[in-house]
Amino acid sequence: MSDWVKRFALDGKTALVTGATKGIGMETCIILADAGADIAAVGRDRDGLAEVKAAVESKDRRCVAIPADMAIELLKIVPGVIVGVAVVLLFRISYRQREEQLALLRDLEVARIQGQRWRSEARTLLAGLGEAIDGQFSRWNLTEAEREVALLLLKGLSLKEIAAVRATTERTIRAQARSLYTKAGVTGRAALSAFFLEDLLAPIEAANRQA
Repeated sequence: MSDWVKRFALDGKTALVTGATKGIGMETCIILADAGADIAAVGRDRDGLAEVKAAVESKDRRCVAIPADMAIELLKIVPGVIVGVAVVLLFRISYRQREEQLALLRDLEVARIQGQRWRSEARTLLAGLGEAIDGQFSRWNLTEAEREVALLLLKGLSLKEIAAVRATTERTIRAQARSLYTKAGVTGRAALSAFFLEDLLAPIEAANRQA
């Protein structure tokens, strides 16, 4: 086998060659067989097909000789076969897509139910937390302004941002923050947050110890 044929090796492939019984068609069959391809040879001359078949098989390749009139009949049948196969494939693809959609809908429904449960539980917990914070503010005797500043501090706003929300100066907010820290007996924002978070985190720590 020549180097250029090796470069285009066709081992494991099948080549369909029409007009295979004469001239270029026959040479094409031989060259493709040299490259490793099996041959499906189509031609009008049955003797020529026999000659091509012998030449291809002499190169240890398989060759199917198809008379042209038979090939025409096959071509009449092939479209119907292709359509039938296409319908089956489309049905299988549609069925698989339907199953995937149903699985996705089931997952979404589970996520929706879990989300509703979480929101319900969170609402209850947040309502209880709000009441607990408000009760503690009352025990500290915070003024209405100090309560609002304390809540905004717990939400993470800076003094500048709180001043903008309350439409006042940063100096005023700083003074109110110092006052509420003193009444609460804490040293600053971090200690104020820790005062409430420690109780929230305690159940998690207890659960971890039990686990």
